[in-house]
Amino acid sequence: MTSPDPRLRELASLRRVRDRIDREYAQPLDVAALATGAHMSAGHLSRQFRAVYGESPYSYLMTRRIERAMTLLRRGDLSVTDVCFAVGCSSLGTFSTRFSELVGMSPSAYRKAVDENVAGLPTCVVKQVMRPIRRRDGVAAS
Repeated sequence: MTSPDPRLRELASLRRVRDRIDREYAQPLDVAALATGAHMSAGHLSRQFRAVYGESPYSYLMTRRIERAMTLLRRGDLSVTDVCFAVGCSSLGTFSTRFSELVGMSPSAYRKAVDENVAGLPTCVVKQVMRPIRRRDGVAAS
């Protein structure tokens, strides 16, 4: 019996890293820890993850955190600071900066926009309409 193609094994490892980020986004995760779990160097993991998923592991992690933060902000029962810590960010400044980069407005402005613009809409519609769009240089990336 032949062993699986090394490229397929690496893709499976990258998928496990992505799944771990999806599951443990609120935990302290860094690229070094993710790479150790995947038996790769941090640099190799970052390069391969970007090649397969189109963004670095850190960017993917922050996107997951911001998506969850958006859900918590729409719920409206937590402060922005509480949401920041609930999604695994340890710095309110970094959280607000990344949120603004991905969503195009601050967390407070997002909460206000949700209150004003989507009240009464079904959750599935709100989630699609208010989904983060990665922004670069102030222009939404396609």
